Amino acid sequence: MKRLFPFLFAVVFLTSAKSQFSPLFIEELGSDIGIQVFHQVVKTKPHENVVMSPHGIASVLGMLQLGADGKTKKQLTTAMRYKVNEVGKILKKINKVIVAKKNKDIVTIANAVFASSGCNVEPLFESKNREVFHSQVRSLDFQEKDAAAAMINHWVKNETKGMIDNLITPELLDSTLTRLVLANALYFKGLWKSRFQQENTKKRTFHGPEGKSYQIPMLAQLSLFRSGSASTPSGLWYNVIELPYHGGSLSMLVALPTDENTPLSAIIPHISTKTLQSWMTMTPKRVQLILPKFTIEAVTDLKAPLKNLGITDLFDTAKANFTKITRSEHLHVSNLIQKAKIEVNEEGTKAAAATAAILIARSSPPWFIVDRPFLVFIRHHPTGAVLFMGQVNKP
Repeated sequence: MKRLFPFLFAVVFLTSAKSQFSPLFIEELGSDIGIQVFHQVVKTKPHENVVMSPHGIASVLGMLQLGADGKTKKQLTTAMRYKVNEVGKILKKINKVIVAKKNKDIVTIANAVFASSGCNVEPLFESKNREVFHSQVRSLDFQEKDAAAAMINHWVKNETKGMIDNLITPELLDSTLTRLVLANALYFKGLWKSRFQQENTKKRTFHGPEGKSYQIPMLAQLSLFRSGSASTPSGLWYNVIELPYHGGSLSMLVALPTDENTPLSAIIPHISTKTLQSWMTMTPKRVQLILPKFTIEAVTDLKAPLKNLGITDLFDTAKANFTKITRSEHLHVSNLIQKAKIEVNEEGTKAAAATAAILIARSSPPWFIVDRPFLVFIRHHPTGAVLFMGQVNKP
């Protein structure tokens, strides 16, 4: 009987058609699969901090799709709603636009395939990954688990400017069975277009879930921001504000329920890339903003959320079909993880990782106070890519 070889897939939190598909449409589909995964994760962690990279999830799934065949590939293309082979040029263009050096905000995206020195990787898989995702195949000796894990972690730490470390533990690797590790790293650093002054940062009360309160530093400024209110299809209202970064192409969006008794879980299922796009119709107004100064970090196991979305076969030792990666061995995904981190302060933001709405402009709201659980998004507007999103219960 042919032996089954686990296929370890590690995501350092983010990355990412035929000609009739626009880049914006494709990237929205890519970010949407990541947002759906986020929806699944927060269901099980309603009172915890969660931070993920939808764009990163789309990228690693795209790399897997290039190596999959049969039902395994069909499950991936059905969930993602596009075939990487058909939209490769557009995905390549999207990533090029996001990381363009002309942007004043810094975004870097890196992908890599770490392969066992004895694994015969199919040339077409290697060339397509290099072409679409700029992913190089690097040889590793997984029999030396500690050294292999250290090399992967070094690559991740380097690509995320030191923000993400220890992504892989040696225990995740099998010295005799691990054949490949796919990794994606995304780093972002942006300065606020309108910076917060340090002298305005004061400790204020943040009202967390389950009646818990915390005294934390909060940023404050009076400035012009796009802000407003929107509602879910069920009529639950929430407030939204956009904080643009200096470069102009990215911004941070913050959303929280209007009624303090409405939990975040009531509005999260409503969020999609189209929802975020609808927020862009908000009108700028002078707002007194109070925002927590925060750092959140989380490691997320993506296996269960993806299974809930119908992507199951790639984890099954008997059903997984990755013959486009190698025909000499039977691979399956043994682990799929993502680690992400966001830091927000007076200067700006550093991050690494990895339903229609009707907008109604309120009449000149003088205050926008974020003193209870909220959602945060970092969005690249030209492509619609959601680089990061998070649920903040305790800054």
